[in-house]
Amino acid sequence: MKKLTPVFLIGFSIAFAFIVWGVIAPDNLEYITGSIQGFITEQFGWFYLLAATGFVAFAIFLAISPYGRIKLGKEDEEPEYSYLTWFSFLFTAGMGIGLVFWGVAEPMSHVFEPSPHAGTEGGTIDAAGAALRYSFFHWGVHPWAIYSVVALTLAYFKFRKNSPGVVSAAFEPLIGEKANGGMGTAINTIVVFATIFGVATSLGFGTAQLGGGLNIIFGMDNTITLQMIIILVITVLYMISSLSGLDVGIRILSRVNIFLAVMLMLFLLFSGPTNFIMNSFTQTFGAYIADFINMSFQLDTFDVDTTWVDGWTIFYWAWWIAWAPFVGTFIARVSRGRTIREFIIGVIAVPTVFGALWFSVFGGSAINLQFFQGVDIYSVIQDEGNETALFTVLQEYNLGSVLSIIALLLIASFFITSADSATFVLGMQTTHGSLNPPNNVKLIWGGIQSATAAVLLLSGGLEALETAAIIAAFPFVIIMIFMVISLMKSLRKEMIPPRRKIARPPKKERS
Repeated sequence: MKKLTPVFLIGFSIAFAFIVWGVIAPDNLEYITGSIQGFITEQFGWFYLLAATGFVAFAIFLAISPYGRIKLGKEDEEPEYSYLTWFSFLFTAGMGIGLVFWGVAEPMSHVFEPSPHAGTEGGTIDAAGAALRYSFFHWGVHPWAIYSVVALTLAYFKFRKNSPGVVSAAFEPLIGEKANGGMGTAINTIVVFATIFGVATSLGFGTAQLGGGLNIIFGMDNTITLQMIIILVITVLYMISSLSGLDVGIRILSRVNIFLAVMLMLFLLFSGPTNFIMNSFTQTFGAYIADFINMSFQLDTFDVDTTWVDGWTIFYWAWWIAWAPFVGTFIARVSRGRTIREFIIGVIAVPTVFGALWFSVFGGSAINLQFFQGVDIYSVIQDEGNETALFTVLQEYNLGSVLSIIALLLIASFFITSADSATFVLGMQTTHGSLNPPNNVKLIWGGIQSATAAVLLLSGGLEALETAAIIAAFPFVIIMIFMVISLMKSLRKEMIPPRRKIARPPKKERS
């Protein structure tokens, strides 16, 4: 192995210490992290809301401004990947495994335990519209804007300024050579910390859902032992994928993910209540747009009896921010040659619409079963857990067992590509931004990720995973704010390319 960087040594030491802590004293780990998480959400929920909405505003500004014509690379460079491959990478790295986990569970939860700001009574069909609207909100423009800010900044400095592919390199316009010293090491270590725990959260969700699926389809008890076996098997698979490199393992699996996800969604759309689903999508998407600003600034300030916003919106914004260094670095790596405007529209608009359709199909099908088909989906979810929600719905339709097996394959594939992408990013961040990190470094980080997910599940289940994500996100949101400042400082020195004129045929002369 080549000489190890300080970021690798420090990041590895922190992660290893956390794993040992979880093994030796899981209850103490759960108590300490829970206390930190409670303090952050209670005292800084407003900060997360303002920051996330600020990133949305910044992304929109760049897309509509003259800066949108600037290329992420040299002016004569063309995109490295086709639109299909690029969107496959976005979907796989961004939130694919989360969509599968929450596609049914979140809307159903909002129906029976609605936001106090929705103005509806829980457990009624009236609550369904607000339930889907908040699902669109939590998985729509805000998370993808968060990703786009990090990815755009990294891609700009890497491909246009030839800087190293590490987050600290984006700070050079602000702190100069300090970006290559101790301050840069501190920034990149925070990135490693956030990536490990952000990804571990989703890996934990995926593990629990795979266990839930195996329970429903094959009758296997979804015990912690089964979940540890799942983590072990998936770890071996994604390490094999990791060794094959970006253009083989991740690229092929990303396309497989898109194929399986679209196939599953279309089958349920046309075998389920098609008209109800599409009506729900159309009406709710309009409501999401109309209520966008109001939802973006909602807190529980004047309703002291609820912590709904803390438990949902604040958690999600923290989760997306914790994922941002990982997803941002990966998206930046595959976005060379695109303009800023093309990049922002592709990264925000396309996944937002796809996510809304996903929740309409899976959440809408569950709502239809609950209120119009006499199937008590919510009670099953309450008894068996959120991880069984998707499979509970699929079992109610034709070829339910086949669909459930496809869903299992999709979850496993997302699990593999998410972990594979994360090991790639961790390798980049701990090898001075190498675009092709050494395999031994990726294997080490792969083991650390899996061990972290296992320890968090052992110490407190999914709640421990959520807690870790919120804690990891807090320092990185501050880094993101300074990344925006640094990017703008550099963009102001750019020569804006002229508008491309559309060639028009010459006018015919009148005879």
